[in-house]
Amino acid sequence: MPHLTVHLPEIRLAGNEARLVTALTDAIVDVYGEWARDLVSIRLAGVPAGRFAQGGKAVDTNASVVLGVRAGVFDRPDAAQITARLGTALTRVAGDDLRAGTMVELVASPPERTFVGGTLAV
Repeated sequence: MPHLTVHLPEIRLAGNEARLVTALTDAIVDVYGEWARDLVSIRLAGVPAGRFAQGGKAVDTNASVVLGVRAGVFDRPDAAQITARLGTALTRVAGDDLRAGTMVELVASPPERTFVGGTLAV
């Protein structure tokens, strides 16, 4: 169950929510396959002006994508290719003007530490 939390400058998020949700979902599906579409969970968070910084200066050209994945993805023989494809696809979604300042972090959860609706999701 891929879970994405995306932080974007508020000025770049407002009015673009539907496009971003579609693009993020499509990026996951491009890597995992169509079976994953209904499992993609997305949280978009707008960051007010002045709250992203790079090199000690406020910028509006950064974005952060945290993707929660099952730990088993890193044990697959094709793990390097899968993670590279995820990083590339999710960085592209933010747009050309944000690409250089977009960080994608893949966070692994073992199956015994993933709960949905209060129930262990195995």
